[in-house]
This record gives sequence, C-alpha cells and structure tokens, in this order.
Amino acid sequence: MPVGTLASVKSLTTDQLKNLNTQHPAPSTQPSAPGTQHPALSTQHPALSTQHSAPTTQHSALESGPEIILNNTYHLMLRPGIDLLEQLGGVHRFMNWDRAVLSDSGGFQVFSLASIRKVREEGVEFRSHIDGSAHFLSPERSIEIQSRMGVDIAMAFDECPPYGLGHAEVGKSMEMTHRWAERSLRARRAGGPALFGIVQGGVYHDLRARSVEAITAMPFDGFAIGGVAVGESKDEMLDIMRFTAPLLPADKPRYLMGVGTPDDLLDGVEAGIDMFDCVMPTRNARNGSLFTSLGKVAIKNAKYAADQRPLDPNCSCVTCRTVSRAYLRHLYVNDEIAAMVYNTIHNVSFYLDLMRGIRQAIASNSFGSFRDAFRARMAGGVSDAA
Repeated sequence: MPVGTLASVKSLTTDQLKNLNTQHPAPSTQPSAPGTQHPALSTQHPALSTQHSAPTTQHSALESGPEIILNNTYHLMLRPGIDLLEQLGGVHRFMNWDRAVLSDSGGFQVFSLASIRKVREEGVEFRSHIDGSAHFLSPERSIEIQSRMGVDIAMAFDECPPYGLGHAEVGKSMEMTHRWAERSLRARRAGGPALFGIVQGGVYHDLRARSVEAITAMPFDGFAIGGVAVGESKDEMLDIMRFTAPLLPADKPRYLMGVGTPDDLLDGVEAGIDMFDCVMPTRNARNGSLFTSLGKVAIKNAKYAADQRPLDPNCSCVTCRTVSRAYLRHLYVNDEIAAMVYNTIHNVSFYLDLMRGIRQAIASNSFGSFRDAFRARMAGGVSDAA
C-alpha cells in the first residue's frame, strides 16, 4: 500500500486490477481467494500486480517499487487547486510519476470534517481546514476533479457514516451512497479514468449485503469496501471484511479502504481482498515506529543509542543498506527531517516486500504456510527487534 505524501499522494496495494482499460500501464492484481490469480489492470501507465498496500511516503521511498499510488482529492482540490494542477499537466507530470495513480473521491476527508460540513442530497458543503473558505463537493464535482487530475482509477463519491450510528441512520446514509454512485457513473466522461464503486452499510450484515447487491449491479470497473477503520473494533472490522469480500464479483478488483497492519493485510488477502491503502507505514515512520522482519522497533529507545546493526538485517532498502540503528535513533531524537525520510523508506519497503511475498506465495499455492511462517517470525522476534 505505498502512499506518497508528495502532493498528498498515498501509495496503494493493488492486487486485482485486470481488464481495466485506462490511460496508463496495467497494474497486476491479487486473486480473490488465496492461491488463485486475478486479471491485471490496464492503465495508461505501467501494469500493476495485485496484492499491494498503500502507505504515505516520500517520493524517494517510491523507488522501491510501488506500481500505483493514491492521490487525495480533498487536499489537492484545496492546494494547489485543480486549475493549477491541470495547467501543470495533471498529477503524473506534477509529481514526475510514470506509473498508475488512484484517487479517492474526497468523501472520507469530508466525513472527518463533521463539525464544519453540511450533507444534503445534492452533495456536501464544507469549510476548508486551511483557511475556512467554503467549498462544495457532489458526485459530479468529485468525478470532474478526479478526471481533470488525470488519474487512472477514480472512486465514486460516497457518504461514510460514523461508527456508532443505529441501523436506520446507517441505512439512510447507505441509500444516498447508492444514489450518489449512480450520479458518479453518469458524470464520467469518455476516455476518463476507470471508476470503482464503494460498498457501505456500517457494521450491519444485512445492510452490507444490500449495498453489495446495489453497487455491483452498476457498471463499475472495481469495487471497494468503505466505512471500515472508522472507530469500530478490530474484530468488527474483520467481521465486516470477511462477510462482505466474498459477496463481491471475483472477476473485478476488490479494494479494502483504509486498512491496515501487516496482520490485516494477511487477513484481507485470505478473505479475497486485492487492494489496500493505509497511512500506517508512513504515519508510524514519522512517529519512530518501524516494522522489521523481527518485529516492531521503537527507534527512540535508549537501547539503540550505540547499536551499529542495520535496522533489519533481512531488508535491502536504502535505509538498511546504508545507516545503523544508532544513527536512526540520533536523527529521530534530535527531530531531524532525515529521520522521517529514512524511516518512511524502510516502512514502505517492508510493506512492499510483504505484498511481494504474498503474491509469490499465491502463485506457488503456498499462501497458508507463508502466512503462518510470517506471523510466527514476527511473534518470536519481537523481543530481539525492540
């Protein structure tokens, strides 16, 4: 799930992007069930393989191999603004990125602005978190912005209900998401990006089933499970994922939005998920929490002050090849910007390596043993790593 912070870009784990005819090379995808292979997604940029994960990273970290990254529509429409972005040739030229790009619709960010937004049938009125200026997003406006950015995969505009709402309230929100999905499809233009629909329904199985039925009846190019990781427990998130994923078509990409930890990725793949995106690799990196093959490392700990070993002896990223744990700790405790760069490069590389291993395991029909070995290694090495 690599995500880039450059221009608020997120890196995405892509597993099942096949049979999509977009402008850039096709991403390869992951199978709906472990041990099977899904079609690859064709975009204007190089092809993507599936089972990918998307962190938020520095551009240099992206040299480690993500095939697709994710742009944040809400942030980019505010800064630098869609007119300037279009004038500069779109997001690919703006970032000097020659591979595929997926954009979110802006719905989740607007959901997070609960105190400064107003939702109505036409769309959402909200105020910028930057300067308080008034803005409006609708399905039509969201698709227009995503198309003008020049992305390869766009998302339908949806409403993400907060955790804790009752069945009736979530159901009402879900029905509006379905109407907005239809409007998003009508707003797409010929030659524009591939478009994914989003399933909502909160933690309620019957609503999730109804949403799957409604959204998959529409001619989307892929389908996402939205409205998870919004305050519910881990058990509830996994329950909804495991219930919903098998209901989605097996011949189109299945995308779990906003998730998650390495364990979450393994659970998602087992349930048939092909794509993931999450800020965890990069957010954790900025906070000095690093993933390694021996467990997590809190690099600020004093035990690393004189530790001359590489961060992860089993990793070949730039960070692990060139600097020691002692140096990483020194940078972090002194608030050096280089600490965020080194840490981000490593965490993104860790996620990319994990997804690469998953794809190889699926191809060799050994996902189960790969999953068990990975978890055993992480559990057994925690004390050595941290």
